[in-house]
Amino acid sequence: MFRTFFHFFSLLNLAIGLRRFGAIRSLETIELIPDWAPKFLRICTFFVPRKKNIPDSDGERLAAALAGMGPAYIKLGQTLATRPDLVGRALAEGLTTLQDRLPPFSFDKVEAIIKRELEGEISDFFDDFSKEPVAAASIAQVHKAQLKDGTSVAVKVLRPDVEKRFTRDLTLFEWLAELADRHIREAKRLRLIEVVAKIKETSLKEMDLRLEASAAAELEQNMQGETGYRVPHVYWDMTARRVLTLEWVSGIRLNDKDALIEAGHDLTELGTRIVQIFLKQAMRDGYFHADLHQGNLLVEDSGTIVAIDFGIMGRLSKNDRRFLAEILFGFISRDYRRVAEVHFDAGYVPYGQSVEEFAQAMRVIADPIMDLPVEKISAGKLLAQLFATTERFSMRTQPQLLLLQRSMVMAEGLALHLNPQTNMWEISRPVIETWMYDNLSPEIRLADAIVQIPRALERLPMKIDQLLNKELDDHGQNPQMPHRQSLSSFALGLVIGAVIVKILFI
Repeated sequence: MFRTFFHFFSLLNLAIGLRRFGAIRSLETIELIPDWAPKFLRICTFFVPRKKNIPDSDGERLAAALAGMGPAYIKLGQTLATRPDLVGRALAEGLTTLQDRLPPFSFDKVEAIIKRELEGEISDFFDDFSKEPVAAASIAQVHKAQLKDGTSVAVKVLRPDVEKRFTRDLTLFEWLAELADRHIREAKRLRLIEVVAKIKETSLKEMDLRLEASAAAELEQNMQGETGYRVPHVYWDMTARRVLTLEWVSGIRLNDKDALIEAGHDLTELGTRIVQIFLKQAMRDGYFHADLHQGNLLVEDSGTIVAIDFGIMGRLSKNDRRFLAEILFGFISRDYRRVAEVHFDAGYVPYGQSVEEFAQAMRVIADPIMDLPVEKISAGKLLAQLFATTERFSMRTQPQLLLLQRSMVMAEGLALHLNPQTNMWEISRPVIETWMYDNLSPEIRLADAIVQIPRALERLPMKIDQLLNKELDDHGQNPQMPHRQSLSSFALGLVIGAVIVKILFI
């Protein structure tokens, strides 16, 4: 009873925050929210005055409201910006304007955190340390400092008690997701409980700055050998759970177009490099910088692009990368049957749906876009429409692909900001084609299959046990036919593998 009362009180605070920015009306466009809910929230908050000079669009109003309610709500807004299937494209686009900025906390607290985390005074590690932060966001703030050898560094310090505040606010999100999952049928397909769990997971990771340091180090390793792009060096001996020390980067932010022109940088080449580097990270490495707003990319005097802020990173399995490459290539070649088959092969569309009807739906999405002049075709928007058209086929949401789609839109936006005539397909095609040749050619697939045979044989007993004990899934499918089909396919794969081994090695 107390828990329910607490959640209702938290919900009232949320409604008050929305009312201040005239954002309750934005809830009316979200299909999952019952029609009565916005009216009820208006009645409960009739006494709350509206702020002046609020944005016009519903998405930007919602972004402003969430930004004013604290760290957990900012992270909620950032997540919803990647989920047009949940909130609609208009709201998702408005939420991309969400600014993660909060007033700084005092220098006394900064000193205390550094002393506790690094086990020493600031003067033990730094010759100079700015008392005023250069940036302050919901999770942490950044100070400029100087090491004993004169090297300039950026020191990121976690906000005091931020974990406690996140945990408190996230309990409301978890409660609402559980309610929706119990009472709204569509909530299961949209995986609302998993959405909140993902917010919690990523937020808790951001609150351990050692993990951000690890992300920067991994990306730096992956990007070795790439000209014109780099990641700042991590100083591990001055990094702990609540403190992160990175090389200081001096450069022009990508949103300062005039300064880039004045410095003599080639804007078209910069835009091309941003998109191709992003695709290489996603397609080649399966690990990409997923917070590509203009403030997180700097251009040094040499023209090298330097990425900063590694709190939000995306990871794709090889199967996800194969799926992405094949559907993009299928759209480019207008082979919608192949696009549909890839969805079925990846297991994203449930058993029993029609490949032909899914291919027709893909044509409805793509033909109006693909008939535009090539320079106006957006790969990110194409993927956004693809993921938003999944309801009809009971396709469960794939959060990792939605994060990729959001990041692709951001990469495109950066390229178009630098050069409005950017041809996205022209600069994306070489990376996609190279990856497909290196990973999807018959020779590579044959080699992969041979390598996997011993592992498949080793896991055979466990696989059979899993298949035989599989329960009826959420869509009420007949479990017997998928079992027989899966077992048959698995057995057939083993037979083919044995034949290949016999031909090659015996």
